Amino acid sequence: MTDWIVPFLCGLGASVLSAWGVGGGTLLLLVMTLFLGVDQRTAQGINLLFFLPAAASALVCHARNSYLDRPTLRRAIPPAVVCALAGAWAATAVDVELLRRPFGVYLLLSGVSLVWPRRQ
Repeated sequence: MTDWIVPFLCGLGASVLSAWGVGGGTLLLLVMTLFLGVDQRTAQGINLLFFLPAAASALVCHARNSYLDRPTLRRAIPPAVVCALAGAWAATAVDVELLRRPFGVYLLLSGVSLVWPRRQ
């Protein structure tokens, strides 16, 4: 009966962090795979579903405040769609164990760059 409490609290915490701009989706992915025993592909799918409302609301707010650079968007969207499709194909075609290491390295490098930013 109470099996939903921990995942709910993790999702709530990730939502709050995401609203603060911390990257709650990445934290949610780590919590799901490391602590809740969710398969990595399932966690990635949940992470994408978690991201969609945040991205949609950010897009609406940016459009409303005229923060969108439309020429850049027109150039960026087609390759982004192609890369997203290629990434989705790779995520389903490649063994999960092979994906874990590069993703872990990416997270470590991201964390290091936040703790020790490069000087300008």
